[in-house]
Amino acid sequence: MEQLRASGLLLHPTSLPGSFGIGDLGHKAFEWVDFLVDSGQTLWQVLPLGPTGFADSPYACLSAFAGNPLLISLEKLVEMDVLSATDIAAPPDFPAERVDYGAVIDFKMPLLQKAAQAFLHAPAAQQAMYYRFCIDNESWLPDFALFMAVKDHFAKVIWYEWEADIALRKPQALAYWKQHLAQEIAIQQVLQFFFFQQWQDLKTYANEHGIQIVGDVPIFVAADSADVWANPDLFYLDSQGRPALVSGVPPDYFSETGQRWGNPLYRWDVMAERGYAWWIARIGAVLHMVDIIRIDHFRGFAAYWEIPASEPTAIKGRWLPGPGDALFEAIEQALGRLPIWAEDLGVITPDVIHLREKFGFPGMKILQFAFDQEALHASFGEYTYNPFLPHNYTSNFVVYTGTHDNDTALGWFTNCAPAERTRAMAYLGCDAHEFNWSLIRAAMASVAGIAIFPLQDVLGLGNEARMNLPGTTGSNWTWRYLGCSLTTEICQRLDKITALYERHPEIENVHAPS
Repeated sequence: MEQLRASGLLLHPTSLPGSFGIGDLGHKAFEWVDFLVDSGQTLWQVLPLGPTGFADSPYACLSAFAGNPLLISLEKLVEMDVLSATDIAAPPDFPAERVDYGAVIDFKMPLLQKAAQAFLHAPAAQQAMYYRFCIDNESWLPDFALFMAVKDHFAKVIWYEWEADIALRKPQALAYWKQHLAQEIAIQQVLQFFFFQQWQDLKTYANEHGIQIVGDVPIFVAADSADVWANPDLFYLDSQGRPALVSGVPPDYFSETGQRWGNPLYRWDVMAERGYAWWIARIGAVLHMVDIIRIDHFRGFAAYWEIPASEPTAIKGRWLPGPGDALFEAIEQALGRLPIWAEDLGVITPDVIHLREKFGFPGMKILQFAFDQEALHASFGEYTYNPFLPHNYTSNFVVYTGTHDNDTALGWFTNCAPAERTRAMAYLGCDAHEFNWSLIRAAMASVAGIAIFPLQDVLGLGNEARMNLPGTTGSNWTWRYLGCSLTTEICQRLDKITALYERHPEIENVHAPS
């Protein structure tokens, strides 16, 4: 099968500029789409869009189906007449280049609740789309709204620390809390309506201008999520609802104790008995929001590392087979051919390659890893060739200069070992000047069908603009770009290099060999 060459940028909506402390789905998001179009891009990759929980991470969402209310545009709520211009006229003096999540929540959530209450008191004729939204999403929305309302009532503690009857979903308790928190539940549902209405408006605008949106699906869900609370029989939990078996990866070159992520593991046998209905619903919901999905930790579908929850590290775990072909056959039968990219980084075994290739999912290549000896050792041990160097690519891959988990290109170049810096410059035929653009050029020139760049690399930013440092908490997921950063010069430079390497949408009938 022939594949069009294309390129795009990685930017989470929280990183957009604006006056309210966090990027949102308002006018700046539409201006961002315009920049993508003007610079010759056809793809916009985002991180998971769900409501964030622990450490504000989009990879630890409170729901695999819901949207993040903090992304709702207050200005668009004013246009809906559910807030007044006065309500948003004097926001706090938020930092321009970082998200202060605590301050944003304190400022924004009361306004969102006020808007939702105003909407609920609007004439019924104005709520017709909302009623349709509730019907269309009845498979997850009522449970999520109840989960969030009860969570707020119990001071946001993890759900298995609630009163036992509602934590364990006893029918009498469910009935009581649905009645007792009816107003709060309705507000949660309206907030989801606001989010999805604004997101679909933005997605429609992007699609109409030739931009496809790439979403992100973490393989596991957070223990503190509506998904686990509402579907406890699909996960390995103890009698109180706490995870009994958790996710992670075994010890490797980077860590003598491995990584203990702590997500509850799926009961794949139960999911198989039910025809993988939950996964079909999950992928279907994400495909309603985006055009292409990147699946994080794809190797976990071939085999996953099982850790007893009582273990403090990942050392005492074991590999177990994942659902493999059966899962994707069920999803494909229900939803059709799947536009999925597989994050196949780390120690990749033949069963992972088989699974990816059987369904035609593009894998990933990270250019930084081509020159990072630690990353190579972690993935391949005593390797005989370097699969991250562009001359070893084939077309069915997505090449990145780096991802949200990497340092920026300039941050890596500044902080890497001198031998790695020398090797990178020798391979790329460049000097230290604008190393970020040399890395972008190498990705653009490669035979990989898709090339993706974090906006930080296009802007030439250093370590201060890193989005996430895995294994840490505190300042991750906070970076934002300044509105003045997207200059005409940068736009034209990106447009020219995109056209030069035949990834530009205006270049017709250009294909990568299959």
